Amino acid sequence: MRVLGINALFHDPAAALVIDGVVVAAAEEERFSRRKHGKRPLPFSAWELPELSARWCLERAGLTPRDLDAVAYAYDPALARPAEELGLHDPYDWLRQDYARQAPGFLAEALPGLDPEQVRFVPHHVAHAASAGLAGPHPDNAVLVLDGRGECGAHLAGHYRDGELEVLATRDLPDSLGLFYEDLTQHLGFLRSSDEFKVMALASYGSPRFAEELGAYVGPLGDGDFRARPVPWAEFTAPRAPGTPWLPAHADLAASAQRVLEETQLALARDLHARTGADVLTMAGGVALNCVANSRLYRDSPFSELWVQPAAGDAGTALGAALHVARERGPVKPMGTAALGRGWSDEELRAWLENAAVPYEEPADIAEAVAGVLAADGVVAWFQGRSEYGPRALGHRSLLAHPGRAENLERLNAVKGREEFRPVAPMVRAERAGEIFSGGPLPSPYMLFVHDVAEEWRARIPAVVHVDGTARVQTVDAADEPLMARVLAAFERRTGLPVVVNTSLNTAGRPMVDDPRDALECFGSAPVDLLALGPFAVRRAGVFA
Repeated sequence: MRVLGINALFHDPAAALVIDGVVVAAAEEERFSRRKHGKRPLPFSAWELPELSARWCLERAGLTPRDLDAVAYAYDPALARPAEELGLHDPYDWLRQDYARQAPGFLAEALPGLDPEQVRFVPHHVAHAASAGLAGPHPDNAVLVLDGRGECGAHLAGHYRDGELEVLATRDLPDSLGLFYEDLTQHLGFLRSSDEFKVMALASYGSPRFAEELGAYVGPLGDGDFRARPVPWAEFTAPRAPGTPWLPAHADLAASAQRVLEETQLALARDLHARTGADVLTMAGGVALNCVANSRLYRDSPFSELWVQPAAGDAGTALGAALHVARERGPVKPMGTAALGRGWSDEELRAWLENAAVPYEEPADIAEAVAGVLAADGVVAWFQGRSEYGPRALGHRSLLAHPGRAENLERLNAVKGREEFRPVAPMVRAERAGEIFSGGPLPSPYMLFVHDVAEEWRARIPAVVHVDGTARVQTVDAADEPLMARVLAAFERRTGLPVVVNTSLNTAGRPMVDDPRDALECFGSAPVDLLALGPFAVRRAGVFA
């Protein structure tokens, strides 16, 4: 059974391929097109398909469109209703629905040889649910989906038993926790459906003094239900113009919205546990990328384990839709890793360097070479293996630095062109994580939770400690990531620190680096000391001497 999953209608278009229940490939269109998020979530862009990522998925497996048994499209236009009936001001939403209905024909044109009859519509939130409940490691789990919107809702609560989903609750629009957070993102001068993580970071600088008043618009209603109506944000604080300084009131509003979001999610999780009795909660939807809320759920919900899809946003629905359709023919296997994108052999990487005519070295051990540069306070662009599926850099397309100098936070934000209030993350050896970090699940391989940094470590690794004393941790297990584990071990031998700074290999407004050309361009345009491209090292001093 060969199923290609497609997410296309709103934002973060992506493709994923599942063969006989095994996830073979998954990638976001932005990594190929170099357009951040692939496109803006407008009705006029709904026709755009993830053609490049879909073709790559097929090439990866040696397939043609004719070889597919099904194409799973992560939206079902038959379930949609007019925007005005849903309480939304979206006068061109009808165009989006029309494009969705015509998706089989569009896909057949984009992928010559595909039979449009092979295209299956999968409800958007069912696709989200499958990306968590089927892709995760536990076949029996409760699943919670919260996002901006699907066909006519923004929420699904369900229970997976042996791969079968029972839908227990949904919430129709206009109530949407995702739209609530998107609206605030725009009010605070950031790009909606893109920069919500900046609001989460800004919240740590504020006090939730507006939380009670926001509760009139957003909050739990009991019995697994909630309200999330449009908020008159200007009544709380004036909007921030993009590019202007933020004020304490903006941080307070962000903190208040974060508090209300967490309380609502926690109430929904408690109700879901009461209805299912499940030990494991799985989550997807854009709201599930809120690491602070995830940690609150981990600490305070009755579930013993929480697993979040690494590509929890709409990109993940490509994978979920494919798994949902594949499950109809037989069992499916957990995804196992987020490294599902493109990769190159050592000889292919050497050819890229030779063609670029840049001087390079082939150290006896790239891990030791990188550790030496990091210990000397250099910044390293790290390009290894297959690229990550989802928004987090997980040690395959990363910028690495020394965590022991507080100035490295400002330095990296300057390298990437980011806001000064945004944190960078620690990457830590899994066996050492427990002595440094607490308050969140460990291991934490996908960087989807925040952890409290032990008091005695905060002064030792200040670059990765956020203003509230937390850090968004990624643990590294040598069994899964042997090369990065060797870098961490070599760095600890030199510095006594089992932690390095890890942030995504890109600059502001650009997608994460994906192929060798992207890596060389980023290296050439940013003050990075070393590019580790597979086993090869390109030093700035050698290129720009």
